[in-house]
Amino acid sequence: MMKQRTLQNSFSLKGKGLHTGMDITITFLPAPENHGYKIQRIDLEDHPIIDAVAENVIETQRGTVVAKKEIAVSTIEHAMAALFGFEIDNCLIQVNAPEFPILDGSARYYAEAITKAGIIEQEAEREYFIIKNKIEVKDDATGSSLLVLPDEDFSINTLISFDSPVLNNQFASLDNLQNFASEIANSRTFVFVREIEPLVKNNLIKGGDLDNAIVIYDQKTSQEELDRLADLMGVPHKHVDELGYINNNPLVFDNEPARHKLLDILGDIALVGKPIKGRIIATRPGHKINNQLARMLRKEIKRQDIQAPIYNPNVAPIMDVNRIKQLLPHRYPMLLVDKIIELGKNHIVGVKNFTSNEPFFQGHFPSEPVTPGVLLIEAMAQTGGLLVLNSVEDPEKYSTYFLKIDNVKFRQKVVPGDTVIFHLSFMTELRRGCAYMKGYAFVGEKITTECEFMAQIIKNK
Repeated sequence: MMKQRTLQNSFSLKGKGLHTGMDITITFLPAPENHGYKIQRIDLEDHPIIDAVAENVIETQRGTVVAKKEIAVSTIEHAMAALFGFEIDNCLIQVNAPEFPILDGSARYYAEAITKAGIIEQEAEREYFIIKNKIEVKDDATGSSLLVLPDEDFSINTLISFDSPVLNNQFASLDNLQNFASEIANSRTFVFVREIEPLVKNNLIKGGDLDNAIVIYDQKTSQEELDRLADLMGVPHKHVDELGYINNNPLVFDNEPARHKLLDILGDIALVGKPIKGRIIATRPGHKINNQLARMLRKEIKRQDIQAPIYNPNVAPIMDVNRIKQLLPHRYPMLLVDKIIELGKNHIVGVKNFTSNEPFFQGHFPSEPVTPGVLLIEAMAQTGGLLVLNSVEDPEKYSTYFLKIDNVKFRQKVVPGDTVIFHLSFMTELRRGCAYMKGYAFVGEKITTECEFMAQIIKNK
């Protein structure tokens, strides 16, 4: 299992804000386990903190803005993309302005600083949100869509399309986050010349220039008009003869705009709050629809206390029934775990197939057989016992005894033919031989039973 990760050392960057034009300092600091991404406005009294999550997004026009009450921070997407791209789970970001610095319009400087600062693993295990069914968000008015499909890892395919002779259709993809720094991070934001005046009149892009954005010139305009726009933005005049890209620095990639749109998706998806296993197929994406998808995934995470573990019967188990018998004293008909399919330092996943031949079905509602709830609890207890035994050397020399069971809930019947998946995890560290665990039983994607345990491990006499 992957561990959560944070920065090894803090770092700071300085630059101007794209929309405010302010001189800004931003600092990234290591954060504890399960902290997530948080943004702190150190220029304000009491240094308020905003959780960088999708439901806190209040604006998506030309950038992503998060807020808590009246306190807001804008243009966060490039920094968020860098954290997500480097698979950093926990980070505190301090900024002394109402937006992040634009730097060169990409995530390049964030990526370089993260590489220099270093990344360390933490003790807690990383929890992925696993895409198990197709999820789609559409905007018929713009033709935008985001389709998310099940996949073993995280990847993105992006298609952009504009009514422009310079930038028409472009495609970009990222098949592995390990390639983020080399393939995506350097891709700069872009703007069409025809968009500049409306943006300036909306009090935006005060800090925009030819060093922090790709400027696309796709409609013939007089030099006099181009000079007027330059004066409007407060940047030097530039003589332009042909349609194309107006920049001080050439394109990093031929499809740099499409790669930047992919970068924006990463930054907005980072606000889901969990790493994802799935493939995103984006058509004409933008911050608005990106945030709609992120909010949808956040709602799904909140709806489920925990995702059902994936059970592939073609994969050999970590423990089969013979190994389980070596560790547990239970035998037929009271051995209620068939195999262990996942085992980490703090969690375990077990499987039990309930067949019509189980002896208790003969007396537990013979005309409508139902697995007794107490036996589901016992099965979870046995699975949890294997987790506890995994924490000691020579586990065959120990036994586990359950001292307390709390907060039991039965949500759905378990009947003959059901394959039940048990997920047990430590709620606290193992202390003085005692362990507190949370257990869930699943049939398919649905939770049938849940409870909390206290168990003690004792050496056999």
